Amino acid sequence: MSLSLVRGVSRAVLRYQADTAADAATAWALLARPDRWSDWAPHVRGAWGLGEPEVREGARGAARLLGVVPVPARITAVEEGRSWTWDVGGILMDHVVEPLERGAVVAVQLRAPAPVEALLARTYGPVVALLVRRLARVAERPSAGR
Repeated sequence: MSLSLVRGVSRAVLRYQADTAADAATAWALLARPDRWSDWAPHVRGAWGLGEPEVREGARGAARLLGVVPVPARITAVEEGRSWTWDVGGILMDHVVEPLERGAVVAVQLRAPAPVEALLARTYGPVVALLVRRLARVAERPSAGR
């Protein structure tokens, strides 16, 4: 897992990534299908309105955290098989799959105004780092390609 910080004019980017031996298509299915999110993010217990079977650009809906807390979100961009972005309360989260010769890189980037980025790096960032590593491991399971 690696973390990089790229500062822009008004937004900072925190990137958490991990390599997986799984192919990019398998990793993408786990990352882009709301019905698969709980496979690698156990705190996400469902989602609605974000696209089916995969996330859809322009969709508005919510993810259900811990079985009870609905978190409103809007899918702002989708590049089929490569990345998708959602806006959750003004924080943009890019979900990325980068194919490698063998396997893939899976990543989540958090983009927020610079003052918020520092808070995210200390609070939610470590959680995202764990989830990205878990995603990489789950993608390698024989059942991941279902």
